[in-house]
Amino acid sequence: MLFRSLQGTEDSKYLDLLQMFAHGTWSQYNSNASKLPQLMPEQVLKLKQLTMLTLAEANKVLPYDVLMHELDVVNVRELEDFLINECMYVGIVRGKLDQQRRFFEVQFAAGRDLRPGQLGNMIHTLSDWLGTSDGLLITIQEKIKWADSMSELDKKHKKENVEMLEEAKNALSLKADIDFRGHGRFAEPGGIMDFGEDRRSKRRRHPMG
Repeated sequence: MLFRSLQGTEDSKYLDLLQMFAHGTWSQYNSNASKLPQLMPEQVLKLKQLTMLTLAEANKVLPYDVLMHELDVVNVRELEDFLINECMYVGIVRGKLDQQRRFFEVQFAAGRDLRPGQLGNMIHTLSDWLGTSDGLLITIQEKIKWADSMSELDKKHKKENVEMLEEAKNALSLKADIDFRGHGRFAEPGGIMDFGEDRRSKRRRHPMG
C-alpha cells in the first residue's frame, strides 16, 4: 500500500531505485541515472554484485567482454579483482576464471528477488520438476521390486542346486555301498574255497594210526 502511494509523486524515484535493487542491473541504473537518486560507493558495489547474480542466473559461461560492459570496468585486472574479492570471496558466486579464453564459468550463484512475471514460470518449473521426481521415484521403486524378485529367484535356484547336489551325493554313496556289498557276495569262482576239498586234504596229511 505504501509503495502504491509513492507512485506518481516526486518521491517515486525512490520506489524506482528500490525496484532496481530488487531485480535491476548496473547498466539499467546507468541508463536511467538522471531519473534516479545518486548512489553511494557502497550502493554502487551492492548493485554491481546483484548484477553479477542476474548474469550468472542467465548464463553459466560469461565472457569477460560482457562482464566488463555490464559491470562498467575498464580492464581485465579490475574485472578479475571484482570477481574474486567482491563476489567469490563473499560467497555470492562460485566459479572458475579462464584467463586464456577470457570467460568466467559459473558453478554456483545465490538467487535474487523474483522479477514481475517470474512467479508463474517458477511455479511451472517446480511443477515439472515435481512430475519428473515422481516419475523417477516410481522407476526406482520398480527397479527395487525387480531386484527383490531376482534375488528371490536367485535364492530359489541356489536352493534347487544344493538339493540336486545332495541328491547326487546320496545316489553316488548308495551306488558305492551296493557295489561294495555285491563284490563281497558275488566274488569270482576261483576265489571261493572248497571246504570239503580242504578237509580231504587235511586227512591225507594226517593219516590216522
